[in-house]
Amino acid sequence: MRGRPKPRAATVALLIAAVVAFLALPTHAWADLLTPEAGPTQNAQDIDTLYKIVFYIGIAVIGLVWAVLFYSLFRFRARRGRQAPQISGNTPLEIGWTVAATVIVASITVVTYIFLDDITHPAPSGPEAVAQASDQFATINQPPPPGGKELDIQVSGQQYLWRYQYPNQAVSFQEMVVPRDTTVVLTLKANDVIHSWWIPKLGGKLDAVPGYENKTWFKATDTGTFNGQCAELCGTGHAAMTAKVTVVEPERYKVWVETQKKLIDEARRLAVKQRESIQPELGQ
Repeated sequence: MRGRPKPRAATVALLIAAVVAFLALPTHAWADLLTPEAGPTQNAQDIDTLYKIVFYIGIAVIGLVWAVLFYSLFRFRARRGRQAPQISGNTPLEIGWTVAATVIVASITVVTYIFLDDITHPAPSGPEAVAQASDQFATINQPPPPGGKELDIQVSGQQYLWRYQYPNQAVSFQEMVVPRDTTVVLTLKANDVIHSWWIPKLGGKLDAVPGYENKTWFKATDTGTFNGQCAELCGTGHAAMTAKVTVVEPERYKVWVETQKKLIDEARRLAVKQRESIQPELGQ
């Protein structure tokens, strides 16, 4: 029994080991663990920054409250031969925390409105483009980006896949391909139930609702493949309703979209031929 560590000591040792193991992990292993992912789009980075500002303010407030709580528990605790003091009201303290809470909420509101402009309004296409939106309020149907050089893609959600319609009538499923440094404006709709299109590293999520059209946008400044997921429980196959956006150079995008269009046209011709070959047999 002497060699067995006390339960309290064992618990402390276990907590210390857990903290050391957590800190020993590579930085990328726990990056964005508690905050949104931020990829090569300005609106995604603004969402991440705004979240972190509010998150750190919240952590500071929680830390202050817990510090005061534990200080009060220790400072005003009952001791042998002395009862705990009974305190009733403190006007300066009550006014102080009311004013402090008001200042914190007002500060968060101001910072949020500063970031909302770049989050909600599309930036013009191009590597050096800067957004020139004048109004600062959240919108669902985004205004067109300056310059009129956006790429408009129709996004349709249905159980359990995403369909992408490009301007030249090309179509793709599950994977969207877009050019780099181009403002991509998405018009979302749903064919059956509510879905939610979300590529975390490219920006915020947006619902696709039957009977309505919602719009969102992103502009990727780097090439790569970015994965996402339907973020609305839409049925038994919800977990399989993934999404993917591949950002390529503009020249490669032109080749891809033309090839996709040719494949769609060829598939339609083959479908027509197949129907024509079946119709005579049905008439017999």
